[in-house]
Formats: sequence, structure tokens, C-alpha cells
Amino acid sequence: METKRWAIETGSKFEKLAGYSRAVVDGEWVFVSGTAGFDAATGEFSTDPSEQAQCALAQISDALEQAGAALSDIVRVRVYLSHADHVVAASKVLGAAFSEPRPTNTTIICGFAVPEILVEIEATALKRDRVDGKGAA
Repeated sequence: METKRWAIETGSKFEKLAGYSRAVVDGEWVFVSGTAGFDAATGEFSTDPSEQAQCALAQISDALEQAGAALSDIVRVRVYLSHADHVVAASKVLGAAFSEPRPTNTTIICGFAVPEILVEIEATALKRDRVDGKGAA
């Protein structure tokens, strides 16, 4: 059985420059690239890690929607933070966004090429049948 694989692009100059897609759909799986927490409308970064986490999740949600999935389909997240002081702020945003069963999570403290980035999130989702719009059959 052949699996259909396709990419979701935003048109960002960085996708072409770095050779990546915002997300790749492979059958029922959706792999969303690391998504920095900037305001998609303005390109600006908040100095608040909570706001950056919310912006990143909003962009991830948009990519998942294009793939026919939702935040409730996420089975794994990886959270990259510029500083350990941002763990609680980012965790509260994720805690509010996900319900049972919550996805697995790996959080990493790291440096970023762009100093304004405080939070970057990547996600893996497994699409489920959509009867009620929330993934429940």
C-alpha cells in the first residue's frame, strides 16, 4: 500500500533557504517543523515566553488544520527554550492547550541563531477520524 506524502509550506524565505517544510504529511502522520514563537502577522517577537509559546502553538495549529488534523491529534512535542527560567511559562501554555491524553514532551534548553527567539516548538500528530471535530469517533 502506497502512502501519500505531501508538504505544507508557508512561503517563508527560510523554508527554501534551509530546505525544509512547515509540515510534512505522510499518510495519517503529520510532522511539524520547529516553530518559533513570533507573531505571524507582524513578524515581531514578544519578550514574553508565554506569548511566544502561544504564537508557536497557533502556527502549529494552522499547519495541522491544513493537514486535516488538530492540536488534539498531537502525540509528541519537543519544546526548545532559550533559558531555564522560561520552563514554567511555556509549560503553563502547553498545559492549557492539551487535554487527556496529553502528548509526550521533551523540553530542551538551548541557544538560537536569532536572539529574539525564546521558545520554539515542534510537534508530531497522528490524524484520527473526525466525527465531532475534536478527533473522537
